[in-house]
Formats: sequence, C-alpha cells, structure tokens
Amino acid sequence: MGHSSTVRWDSGRAFQVEQDGHRFMLDASPDAGGRELGPRPKALLLSGLGACTGIDVVGILEKMRVPLEGLEVQVTAELRDEHPRIYTGIHVRYVFRGKDLPVEKLQRAVQLSEETYCGVSAMLRPAVPITSEIVVEA
Repeated sequence: MGHSSTVRWDSGRAFQVEQDGHRFMLDASPDAGGRELGPRPKALLLSGLGACTGIDVVGILEKMRVPLEGLEVQVTAELRDEHPRIYTGIHVRYVFRGKDLPVEKLQRAVQLSEETYCGVSAMLRPAVPITSEIVVEA
C-alpha cells in the first residue's frame, strides 16, 4: 500500500493538496509571501510525527488494556538560521490523562512506537535527533 499526493499552485505561495482523497491547503509564512491559507509544509512534518506516534501509542495501550482519558502529543522543533532551514532537533512530549495510569506501560508503549512502529519517526530520526518525555496528568 502506498500514498499519493498532488500539489497544485493556487496563488501567491499557497498550494492546494489532494492526498489520498483528502484536500487541504499549504502556504508559506507571511514574511515569505504567504497569506495564512494553511499550515507550513515543514511544520506539517511535525504534525505527521505526532499523529503517527499517537496512533501507535493509543493502539498499544488498548492492547495492554490501559484505559486512557486523553492523550496529547506536543511536537516542537528548532530550526537552524542558515538555508536550508532544517530542523536541528525535535522534541515529542506525550501528555497522558487518566486515573492510576501505569507509568511503566506508558513508557513501553512510547518506546515501541519510537523504536519499532512509527514510520514517520523512522524516516526523520536519521536526519535529526528526536527526544521525548512523558507527562501524566490525573
């Protein structure tokens, strides 16, 4: 199974994207001529990483029979100043919500996602260091 994406110039610096049957806009930042019509392409990588690992972690914890009330995956990155403006580091913060959550199972689920299952993480890790942390909120 593969994926496909068609990116068509709309106007200015904005592009219409059709990806696997979904449509959305991507745009440059205003200082680069964009008009805030959609997320930035590079930042979308961070969203993809957060969703990929989040999907894994929720599925793994379901199999472990760990009842979650919520999960928020916060992904931040630092950019270097010179071009190409690539990420020099990415940090993933997993914020779990629930009562009496077993921290060791949360850690194991995150580890399995990061090391085995998350394809986005596997593609990014050779290019940029990725760190993570786990936070538990009752």
